[in-house]
Amino acid sequence: MTYKEYFENLRGKEVFVCGVGVSNTPLIKMLVKSGAAVTVCDKKEDLGSLGAELKELGVKLDLGEKYLDNINADIIFRSPGMRPDIPQFEEAVQKGAFLTSEMEAFFEVCPCKIIAVTGSDGKTTTTTLISELLKAQGFKVHVGGNIGKPLLPEIENIKEDDIAVLELSSFQLFTIKKSPHIAVITNLEPNHLDWHKDYTEYIEAKKNIMLHQGQNDILVTNANNKDSIEIEKLAKGISRTFSAKCDALCCLDGEFIVCGGEKVLNIKDIVIPGMHNVENYMTAITAVYDFVDKETIIKVAKSFGGVAHRIEFIRELGGVKFYNDSIASSPSRAIAGLNSFDKKIIMIAGGYDKKIPYDVLGPVILKKVKKLVLLGATGPKIKEAVINCKEYKEDMLEIKEATDLYDALELARENAGMGDVVILCPASASFDMFKNFEERGNKFKELVNKL
Repeated sequence: MTYKEYFENLRGKEVFVCGVGVSNTPLIKMLVKSGAAVTVCDKKEDLGSLGAELKELGVKLDLGEKYLDNINADIIFRSPGMRPDIPQFEEAVQKGAFLTSEMEAFFEVCPCKIIAVTGSDGKTTTTTLISELLKAQGFKVHVGGNIGKPLLPEIENIKEDDIAVLELSSFQLFTIKKSPHIAVITNLEPNHLDWHKDYTEYIEAKKNIMLHQGQNDILVTNANNKDSIEIEKLAKGISRTFSAKCDALCCLDGEFIVCGGEKVLNIKDIVIPGMHNVENYMTAITAVYDFVDKETIIKVAKSFGGVAHRIEFIRELGGVKFYNDSIASSPSRAIAGLNSFDKKIIMIAGGYDKKIPYDVLGPVILKKVKKLVLLGATGPKIKEAVINCKEYKEDMLEIKEATDLYDALELARENAGMGDVVILCPASASFDMFKNFEERGNKFKELVNKL
């Protein structure tokens, strides 16, 4: 079905959009343009300037605690975070309403091949890598889902020869009735069990990424993940596997990623650090196996600095590499960042105090950090976590204290030499000095690029 046919079928229909979010806001305007009678339901009491704009367009608003109590719709678009089995939706469906979502609509009308990525870990980096590899090969790529921007409003600009690359959550997949040409499952571990009834339901939602594929479609799974292996057994089309630890179509042979029996990439050429990113490359390479040549893969590996604020490579200056891991706003995330490097590094840490313990971070800093620059309210807590370790000795680690991010970077740079790594890995929230972790990371990148 073309997008024109899809929206023409909505003309004159009673359409309820439940939950005003990033993806549903442009959808509402498309529905109005199509001639549908649109009602927006949201738990917020006031939508501010957006509400005023929607009223100007003729949209009805049903807001507040009882926002779902008056659904009288032909079609309901739910936000991804809203379960499809809430009583108000079930009652409306029993009366004849059709329950769908913005992402389901995109699958209905998208004219080009879709590559979609889901999983419990590595989705964003893998999705971004796939798009970067395809772009470098010369394809016109549209990135959406959980990252990028909503693609349904861009549908008129998407052509048959383009490729859409989507990151999809279990929420988006829960009721989807079409699957992509290439479905990628990075891995499966218990997650979002505050939303799903149990782990079984979570896996069932993830399965939808491949359940509706045909014999010419492709499923990419992790051969080293037991729940992914179980889904791979259900493949209706072509099955391709990857693994850093066992035999698969794409696997490791010493320092090389091998795909289809051919050495395609020396892992030393990958700029972003950590074995988890080697696995992300293997996932992406398996997904684009039919589209991207070896030379393009090598070129991207040597230049791709990673997803913003996730162990993001900024630049190398005077033999020192600078990384931004501003997303590491807790001790556990900081530990993951530190463990991505196979040598001792220079760490800038500290920030807003969320009143969480830092004891677990101390031993890892002793093992992975040679110079520590601290700032913010949690600086003293991180220092205490380090010096309270039973293994701690003064000559093991040099600790500096900074007044702000600029001062911290200057102290880190002064103490860095050829071959060193400097990383912003705060292990703390940003709210003492910045609006959010993105603003903190962007400021750090700006300072590093001015060096």
